Amino acid sequence: MTFLDLFAGIGGFRLGMEQAGHHCIDFCEIDEFARRSYKAIHNTKEEVEMYDITSVPDELVQSLGPVDILCGGFPCQAFSIAGNRKGFSDTRGTLFFEIARFAALLQPKLLFLENVR
Repeated sequence: MTFLDLFAGIGGFRLGMEQAGHHCIDFCEIDEFARRSYKAIHNTKEEVEMYDITSVPDELVQSLGPVDILCGGFPCQAFSIAGNRKGFSDTRGTLFFEIARFAALLQPKLLFLENVR
């Protein structure tokens, strides 16, 4: 199955997904240093590299083509017990809605999301 790696970090989701036999089509990560590490660790030559998820236009998302699984480890600080627990009142919490936007546009078979307690 194909997957899209959102909030990719250095590629933890990708590593597990590829070990399970799935194929990454593109990735999105805002942090420059995480993105550099991601590209050093994983073969991203043929992939669309997206930066700030909030600035990715709908047309680009739709052009990514069919995707089976949408993966995302969005920022946890707004929800975790270690953070301020402001949820969607924290701008980091609203990044969840970017995953929802991508899902609405791409209609993947599965959403595979991670967040910490």
